[in-house]
Amino acid sequence: MNSLFLYEGKAKKVFQYTDNTVMIFFKDDATAGNRAKEAVFKGKGELNASISAKLFEHLHKYSIDTHFIELNGKREHHCHQLNIIPIEVVVRNRAAGTFSKRYSVETGTTLRNVVVEWCLKDDALADPPICDDAIVALGITDVVTLNNMRATSISVNNILTQLFRRVGLQLVDFKLEFGLNEEGKLLLADEICPDTMRLWNNQNESFDKDLFRNDSGDLLAGYRKVEELLINTL
Repeated sequence: MNSLFLYEGKAKKVFQYTDNTVMIFFKDDATAGNRAKEAVFKGKGELNASISAKLFEHLHKYSIDTHFIELNGKREHHCHQLNIIPIEVVVRNRAAGTFSKRYSVETGTTLRNVVVEWCLKDDALADPPICDDAIVALGITDVVTLNNMRATSISVNNILTQLFRRVGLQLVDFKLEFGLNEEGKLLLADEICPDTMRLWNNQNESFDKDLFRNDSGDLLAGYRKVEELLINTL
């Protein structure tokens, strides 16, 4: 096995595994506010790797193409290697976080339609919002790829909203990333877990990274509950 180190992000490390696959290691680190707040929660990486694997496998059942191949051990994902498109896709069903602050909308407000936002993936710029025309003008990707990213994101939202409704949780919003494989095929990438989404119960209590952002509860307990609900359902 070729274990050449490629990259380390806020929550994961990436290693070359084969010529066209990588191994993604989930860390126990938690960050918020572009590293303004940092902590380590022992076992968080295992929980995120487990939850994300279950959600990717669920999406595969609905013919959503992703980079995920298999869970390796307890905290590694074996994945197809991609050229990541440096755009974060934020899908919103209810107002929360930066959306509420930006538009002065009460947190928890149900939106009249699903909102899909683009953000430039750039920590130095604090991942600013960016419009379609700017993405194309800067040569980040093309209109066809953007349309495919939007359509896939809406499909993922429909699938996951139904799944979480079955386990008694509301999918408030979430972030997705995409990349192109060596054949130029668009695949869903990164991770899907409580680090990258907001999940509330019927009392609007959080089961996601807001527990850490807002010092509002036990982050590991919230993540464990999400994993337990998915294990009992999928």
